[in-house]
Amino acid sequence: MEALGKKINTMDKFSRNKLKTHLLLPLIGVGVAFLTGCSTGSSRNEQASQETATATAQTVQESVPTNNRPLAPTPDDTNFVVAVVNKVEPAVVQINTSRTVRRQVPEIFNDPFYRRFFGQQVPVQPQQRVERGVGSGFVINSNGQILTNAHVVNNADTVTVSFSDGRTVQGKVLGQDTVTDIAVVQVPGNNLPTVELAKSEQVQPGQWAIAIGNPLGLQETVTVGVVSATDRSISDIGLSDNSVGFIQTDAAINPGNSGGPLLNARGQVIGVNTAIIQGAQGIGFAIPIDTAQRIAQQLITQGKVEHPFIGIQMVSLTPEIKQRINSLANSNVRVQADRGILIVRVVPGSPADTAGLRPGDVIQQINNQPVTTGDAVQQFIEKSGVGANVQMQLQRNDKTLQVTVQPGPRPATTQ
Repeated sequence: MEALGKKINTMDKFSRNKLKTHLLLPLIGVGVAFLTGCSTGSSRNEQASQETATATAQTVQESVPTNNRPLAPTPDDTNFVVAVVNKVEPAVVQINTSRTVRRQVPEIFNDPFYRRFFGQQVPVQPQQRVERGVGSGFVINSNGQILTNAHVVNNADTVTVSFSDGRTVQGKVLGQDTVTDIAVVQVPGNNLPTVELAKSEQVQPGQWAIAIGNPLGLQETVTVGVVSATDRSISDIGLSDNSVGFIQTDAAINPGNSGGPLLNARGQVIGVNTAIIQGAQGIGFAIPIDTAQRIAQQLITQGKVEHPFIGIQMVSLTPEIKQRINSLANSNVRVQADRGILIVRVVPGSPADTAGLRPGDVIQQINNQPVTTGDAVQQFIEKSGVGANVQMQLQRNDKTLQVTVQPGPRPATTQ
């Protein structure tokens, strides 16, 4: 995908269109390369290496560090990075995964005519290979719950977690949410060292940003930069239909950093490292910790996440779009508004349909807050939750309407 003039890595390719519509039915899969290092091998001593970029992370409940290390000092101390690493490193883990991929033998190999000419020296058993991946994570509860990216553990047959003190244990995936790319892994243990979580609203551009993880499998790698921006929308970085507003940082993150923590100067987690701009330097993205924490909590308590859905297709209104619609012959839709979010389609039977929304309506406010981008609408709906009352101010032709929409759970086919 093209984003900021570069390819994005969450690290696959996306295309952007200035008139791109946003679907609030599915959050269609992310086309960014993830920050996960991967390798493959076969059961017949065939091995091939493969590296895939991937990164994203999430958090559960607000956790309190269980170690006795003092709070990391502010940057007045020139060794503040060392203090942060000493404080947090015991709670940062490396996650190694493996999965078996089977490939069926083509039917032609079993055809009698084929075997007549080529004999029995053809494969008759399904071929298989083992794919291995490496990512990062961090302990959020002293009883062994670890936050990481969903893409790190997705479809894994085995999950192995390694601590900085050399211990290695088997992990179990409690739940994962591919929409936000968050997962929680459970490992055995009590009184494990944990991280401390910051508040997303306290994160500001220019603050220190410290990433700890396992890029390319190099355990306990530390990089330092700053928070370059906050609340980067999906269209800013080229992702498709994702409701997360990302933290941008220039701290170096690479494949294998997926799921690792992004920290402030006090050693508190501010985000989960997730994506990079492929081919660019100093442009990485992390999921804000408040979002990760909310998703992780649902995964721990319910094993799944319900994402709100209203069922509209929309586009930001521009003078060109307004003129185009109003020039259509035989149309009973006339757009009077100059700005807002134009509803292009309403899914039959959806919450938006039930509330009376129509194609041609222009959303101008949600919960008394002006909206001018589809990204903003998505974030309002995502934060509202299933069953909440969402107040919308619409303009329909020359009338201003107040409508209440109750988001429903996103259909499974659109996850």
